[in-house]
Formats: sequence, structure tokens, C-alpha cells
Amino acid sequence: MGSEDVLKSASTLASYNVLLQVMFRVLTFLLNAFTLRFVSKELIGVVNVRLMLLYSTLVFLSREAFRRACLSSEGAGRNWKQVINLLWLTFPVGCVWGLLLVCVWWWMLQAPDPESIPHYVPAVGLFCLAALTELLAEPLWVLAHAHMFVRLKVIAESLAMIAKCLVTVVMVVSAPQWGLYIFSAAQCVYAGFLLLCYVLYFIHFLGSEEAEKKNFPVSHITDLLPSRLDHEPLLNWKLTTLTWSFFKQSFLKQILTEGERYVMTFLNVLNFGDQGVYDIINNLGSMVARFLFLPIEESFYVFFAKVLERGRDARHQKQEEVSMAAEVLECLLKLVLLIGLIITVFGYAYSHLALDIYGGELLSSGAGPALLRCYSCYVLLLAINGVTECFVFAAMSKEEVDRYNLVMLGLSASFLLLSYWLTWMLGGIGFILANCCNMALRIAHSIVYIHRYFVQSEYTPLWGLRPHSAVIIALGVSSILTTCSESMFCCDGGWLLRLVHIAVGAVCLLGVVVTVFLTETRLVQFVRTQLLPKYSKKRT
Repeated sequence: MGSEDVLKSASTLASYNVLLQVMFRVLTFLLNAFTLRFVSKELIGVVNVRLMLLYSTLVFLSREAFRRACLSSEGAGRNWKQVINLLWLTFPVGCVWGLLLVCVWWWMLQAPDPESIPHYVPAVGLFCLAALTELLAEPLWVLAHAHMFVRLKVIAESLAMIAKCLVTVVMVVSAPQWGLYIFSAAQCVYAGFLLLCYVLYFIHFLGSEEAEKKNFPVSHITDLLPSRLDHEPLLNWKLTTLTWSFFKQSFLKQILTEGERYVMTFLNVLNFGDQGVYDIINNLGSMVARFLFLPIEESFYVFFAKVLERGRDARHQKQEEVSMAAEVLECLLKLVLLIGLIITVFGYAYSHLALDIYGGELLSSGAGPALLRCYSCYVLLLAINGVTECFVFAAMSKEEVDRYNLVMLGLSASFLLLSYWLTWMLGGIGFILANCCNMALRIAHSIVYIHRYFVQSEYTPLWGLRPHSAVIIALGVSSILTTCSESMFCCDGGWLLRLVHIAVGAVCLLGVVVTVFLTETRLVQFVRTQLLPKYSKKRT
């Protein structure tokens, strides 16, 4: 597959992923708003912080390193049987992590009050079971992702999420007294549907005319199981050692990504009720970041990993591919920067209104609006870091990855200490400020790497971090107008004044968007031709 084809496929994948994440976040958004009316904030805190931390930790540590290694350019000309054998190690690794984590969650962490939140012990076991079920689909996921089966991921995860939401809604309404069993069953249904969709697809696809036309490396469903190879080792040792490097990094990255949840869970700086409120606001504040920035990062990591050769700077690569990678990186940086700035500006003036509409006085009173305002600033850093690290991880050699692990180790330690200290002083806002500091340091490291990578070439992708001056002026004027509007019209004067406040924001946002269209023409062209599915010339 040539560079142009890879770019088209990666762009299509990003577009579908964005649509998928939009649906996920909207469903989760509506589900949280619905369940707030039926369950306590303490129960939400246990599920969304304590149990989902167990699930995400087990899944991430068991599969992330395998994904990054097997999708990198190191796998070019790979023997897929060796790759599949390697990927099946995710399940025994998950079993080991599961046993360890369940013991910690059962016996080392403070259990919630069984009178108000019953069934904690079986819920931990069921969440672990759901995570292991999802890991069984990992070889199929990587195989599909490597061959750009974008619709498969969309359909599988959509069906799984819809099933999870349906189970949650039905059980919350009909049997709210079941408590944690409701969310445990819903998570098991999600994992089971996901696995079932991948298995059924490959049973149908393998051996078909479409598979033969694509020269698919696997011909029968039994080839997806671990197997011995004639005159070859069971595993590709180059990929195995790269996996080990990524594994050490993934451990540290997980601490940075979920750091505030680890601090809340292990250090008890917030009670379960405060954890529930913080998590709801965290999900609300990160909704755009998760459904937009994360899919772009995942999809274009595949592009950069396939186009660039690890460990070589821009001078020692094919110049046509370096030029394409530099142009894509610059446009992606400009895109996420502008989106992040818009969220920061308008998030400040509309946080109180958003929380009042979403959760009523439970969320809009107290520290809720201040938390969401801080998170709006954090989203800007989150956006930039996602793209810069996406490029850096795709371009680094194994040795550079190992060295960066030391950097991540220092960041992890400083983050945990800083978040504990700031949370002790400032409450939930301290978590967000600690995240901002960590993200800024990671961005700085990535920017230095990208600058050195291109320093002796003609390409300057970091110019993508410099928006047009007219856009900056438009954002500044919008910030002043919306802040004044909030102080005058929001949020105790009734719905008419709220609608006036919303109208002011809509006019300001329209002005910013028009300014971007008129000044950032290169970016607009990139979005139209690469990120929107209807403009994609190549269908996967």
C-alpha cells in the first residue's frame, strides 16, 4: 500500500472513528443524565472511578504495547502467524494482571459501605471478567486495523455500546436496588457483543472472494488461533522486544492518563460522592476531546508509523513521504489547536449553564462550574499533546522509546506528588491543574523531538502551532463578549435570558468559524479532502 493510499485509509479511519466516538459520548452523556435521576452520586463514583479504573487498567496494560508494536512499520513484510501468536499473549498477560488487580481491589482498597452500595466484591470480579472477554478479540482487532477495516470497528463498537446502554437503562428503571450488578452486567454485555461481532465478521470474510482479491494473509478462521510454524520461531523477536519497550512505556502512560483516578482510589483524597461529581464533570469536559482528538491520534499514528521509518531523521527518509508526513503533521497541529482554543474560550463562559441544564443544582452549585472551566483549558493541552505524541511515538527508534521511558517515569512520579498536593489544597481543581502541568511538560518534550527531527530539512510542521492573527483577535473578542453575557444574563434570570446568552455565544462562534474559513484556507482544504468521508476518493 503506497503512502497516498495509507493517508487516504488513515483519514477515512479517523473520520469513522470520530463519528463512532461522537455516538459513544452522546450515548454516555445521555446515560449519565438519565441514571443521575435513579441512582446516588456515591454509586456513580464507585462505578465510574473505582470499577472503570480496574477495567481500563487491566485492558490497557494487557494490550496497548502489543497494538503499538504490531501496527508499527517494524512489522513490514511480517509473518502474520508470528504476529498472531504474539497477540494471543495479551490474554495470559491479562489473566496475570487481572489476578493481581482483583486482589488489590478486594483487599487493599477501602470498600464502600455495603448498606448504601452493596455487591462490591462480585462487581469487581465481573468487571475483570468483562475485560478478559474484550482481550480475546485483540488478534482480530489488530488484523482488522492493520488492513484498514474501518467499518468493522464502527459497527462492532456501536452495537456493543447500544447493547450496554439498553441493559443499563432497563435494569436501572426496573431493578435499581441491584446497584453495582446493573453496571457489571452492562459491561459484560458490552465486551461480549464486541467479541461476537469480530468473530462473526471474520467467519464470514475469511475464504470469501473479497479476501482473495485483497490477498488477505489469513485464509481460515483456525489460522487466527496460536499455531506452530515450520522452520521458524513461534514469535518475531524483533517485534517482541519492541513490545517489551512499549510495555514499559504503557505502564507509565497509564499512570499519567488515569493519574487522578489512581490518586482518588488509593489515597482517598475525595469521598465517593465527590468522586462521582468530579467524574461526571470530567466526562462532560472531555467529551469533545475524547470523541474528536483520540480517534485522530489513533488513526494518524497508523499513517505516520507506515510512512516513516523508525529511528531515522528527515534527511535519511524518502523525501516524498517525509514531505507528506510534515504537511499532515502541520495541518493536524493547526486543526487541534484551533478546536482547543475555541473550547477554552467558550467553555469558560458556558460551563455554569451547561452544568445547570445537564444535572441541575447537584452539578451547577459548589465547585462544579470552576472544575469545568479549568477542564476547558486542559482540553487545549490535551489536543496538542495527542498529535505531537502521535508523531513522536511513530518516529522513535526502540532505543529512543527506552530513553523516553525514563522521562515518563519522572513525569509519573512528579504528577502523582503534584496531584496529591494540589488536591489536598484545592480539591478536585487540583487534579486538573496537575494534569495541565504534566501535559505541558509532555508537549515540550515532543516539540523538541519534532524540531530536531526536521531541523536539517526544509519542512517546518511546528508552524501549525501558530494560528492566523485574525483568528486570535476573533477569539479574544468572543471571550470578552461571552464573559460579559454570562455576568448579565446567566443563570438565575429564567430561560429567556439564558437563550439570550446562548444566542450571544452562537453569534461569536459563527464569527470565529467564518474567520477560520477565510484565513486558514490550507487547513480547510485538508479537512475537506482528508478527514470528511464524503470527500474520500478511496473506499476501504
